[in-house]
Amino acid sequence: MRALVVGRFQPFHLGHLEMVREILKEAKSIIIGIGSAQYSHTLKDPFTAGERHLMISTTLEENKIYDFYLVPIEDVNSNPLWVAHVESLTPKFDRLYSNNPLVRRLFIEKRYRVDSVNLLNRDRWSGTRIREKMLKGGKWQEDVPQQVSRIVEEIDGVQRLRDLAREDVG
Repeated sequence: MRALVVGRFQPFHLGHLEMVREILKEAKSIIIGIGSAQYSHTLKDPFTAGERHLMISTTLEENKIYDFYLVPIEDVNSNPLWVAHVESLTPKFDRLYSNNPLVRRLFIEKRYRVDSVNLLNRDRWSGTRIREKMLKGGKWQEDVPQQVSRIVEEIDGVQRLRDLAREDVG
């Protein structure tokens, strides 16, 4: 069985890593759709699709997880077309894992089996909370794999977020 999970991964954090491990207990392989791939350099989506791809692939490979495919997926902004768009970009899959009510509904209507994902330590492992910690000088590194921390530092991601949060000067 091949599974699909779609997320923004802004950034890829320890909850995401545990989710992948859990899914791979049932699935032979996992397709990880990097959602909203066209967005970057915003407070909500600070990292590019390529940076997120690097965060995920480096983390999984260094954790000896190799049975994955990474697929950037741009938004279509048309709910009736979105599932077909995802299908056109990904290898065939048997099951979708998602907790998003809209995503679940769209795939159920196309007759996919849809399962929920266990959200572990959600009070800490949330992209929104991690980005807030980055902005406020908090200890965000403890919520992401070491590989992600290294990449964020390499691309000066924290300063990028802080620059994006500034008001116009002028």
